[in-house]
Amino acid sequence: MTIHVDNSIGVILIMKTTTFDNAVAIFKKNHGMLRTSRAIREGIHPRVLYAMRDSGVLELVSRGFYRLANSPPLGNPDLVTVAIRVPKGVICLISALAFHELTTQIPHEIHMALQRGSIKPRLEYPPIKTYRFTGKTYTEGIEEHDIEGITVRIYNPEKTLADCFKFRNKIGLDTIVQAIRFYRERKSVKVDDLMHYAEICRVGKIIRPYLEALL
Repeated sequence: MTIHVDNSIGVILIMKTTTFDNAVAIFKKNHGMLRTSRAIREGIHPRVLYAMRDSGVLELVSRGFYRLANSPPLGNPDLVTVAIRVPKGVICLISALAFHELTTQIPHEIHMALQRGSIKPRLEYPPIKTYRFTGKTYTEGIEEHDIEGITVRIYNPEKTLADCFKFRNKIGLDTIVQAIRFYRERKSVKVDDLMHYAEICRVGKIIRPYLEALL
């Protein structure tokens, strides 16, 4: 369809509105968030993307990642941001305990496991504390949670408890004992799974007395 408008500015506005509407529809089909590369593959021209950002239609979540500005607030913005920027990392230790509601601590950093040999990510925000895991200690026990349409990798409760015992000198035994007590209150207590991960983390003999006393 060809639209003839004498006022050239009016033509620009009509085209802009139509293009923005199409782009917004694409964002909505993708939970309101897209990487720049994915947005371009979906048919949004880079000039349109940046114009939407400059006009306030989009907001920058993290470098190269946008979301509709009128979307509901993110429930876990720090986890979402870290998952976007470090897709191969796994949320662990205190951050995983907090996610699984196994601690009263509010972590001031995102605790993240990285495979040994990988490059440490550089993030201005949120602050992260990284731990190097190898072999099965890195690959076992990973759950994938959909948070605001983003896949966030987090160690399951049993693997998290085993990891906490492995890093007990950094985590603190008081935090671990509290986590086990919270875990005990759950309907599903998987002692066999917990011991499986404890053996992988080489803390089976250390964790057993605590389980016998608290579970």
